[in-house]
Amino acid sequence: MEKFFLIITICTIIMTAPIISKIVKAPIVVVEIVLGVICGYLGLIYDDETLKLVAKFGFVYLMFLAGLEINFKLVKVIKATLAVNVVLYFILLYTISALVCWVFDLGLTYFVALPIFSLGMIMMLIKEYGKEEPWLNLALSIGVVGEVISILALTLFSGWTEYGLSISFFVSILTIISVVIVTILLLRLSYMIFWWFPELKKFLIPDTQNDKHDQDIRFSISLLLILVSIMLILKIDVVLGAFTAGLFFKMFFNQKHELLEKIESFGFGFFAPIFFIYTGSTVKLDMITYDILEHAIFIMCAIIFIRLISSYLVFYNYLKLKQATLFALSDSMPLTFMVAIAMLSFNYGLITQAEYFSFIIASMIDGLFVMILIRKLYKTFNLQPQKILK
Repeated sequence: MEKFFLIITICTIIMTAPIISKIVKAPIVVVEIVLGVICGYLGLIYDDETLKLVAKFGFVYLMFLAGLEINFKLVKVIKATLAVNVVLYFILLYTISALVCWVFDLGLTYFVALPIFSLGMIMMLIKEYGKEEPWLNLALSIGVVGEVISILALTLFSGWTEYGLSISFFVSILTIISVVIVTILLLRLSYMIFWWFPELKKFLIPDTQNDKHDQDIRFSISLLLILVSIMLILKIDVVLGAFTAGLFFKMFFNQKHELLEKIESFGFGFFAPIFFIYTGSTVKLDMITYDILEHAIFIMCAIIFIRLISSYLVFYNYLKLKQATLFALSDSMPLTFMVAIAMLSFNYGLITQAEYFSFIIASMIDGLFVMILIRKLYKTFNLQPQKILK
């Protein structure tokens, strides 16, 4: 009977979260986490192995969706004159992050989490403001690179949490490098094969009118699980396998919008919400203290601070103060990956429970606060469109 009420609670949150999100005008991920926190506090969601397993798959599917969001054509549109600045921007992000960690005596979790990227919230901004905004156009282009770096950082971080600074960790790094190289070669080989034999695409994934057995979904989910299984065999975090599967479909089957819509709808509509709801339920409201909230605000401010400084130093000449500010803020919402890093670190004992709570709370208030701040500043600045990208 308990599982029955657990299922009812999860399904109710999944169904009502979009409605609540529209009413309160908050990112749906924030709503899902908050509802998870509340239901966890009320005892409606509890520690259940089945739920935990589905939530883990939800995270894997989320990384699969992250691969689907990648569009390397956006990287190519960055002007050659900006390429050096982009590299410098990432160097500054991690340098300032390291400096913040050193000054405040923070652990490796913070060094990885503070500069991490996530395209999810940027995509929400694009839906609201459009790609023609220079600051958002640049944020999206850089976000593509940032998310790839974040995936690799998350994979390496996972290896470090499991093995520490041992020989096994360095073997893991070599394995990851090998997997990345092999992946690039296989993607290149796939490109050549599909170029020479374009009909092979339709053989693997037929057109909608000819696909009577949902072959597209069968192939995509099977490939996802196969790559995840390979990562498990190689003892590499499954993030890389899931991301690669998504990237494969984005590169070679981008023209089949129905398939991508199916995958994204199923992911964002079911599996990803379960991950965020479960994550929220792990935060114990009765254990939240002023210190935890204060630390959450510190994390949020640190995330915004390192991006503002990096943005002003690197892109001020291109964007000027107002647009550089909006650009920095648009990159300051790594909600999904920050939640993932926090959960990973807590599971391996790298951060305390209080720090874990702070990270989850920070991810919520950061997404909400920055979205509101961008809206206010955008109206205040009254920006005129201008192009900085080809």
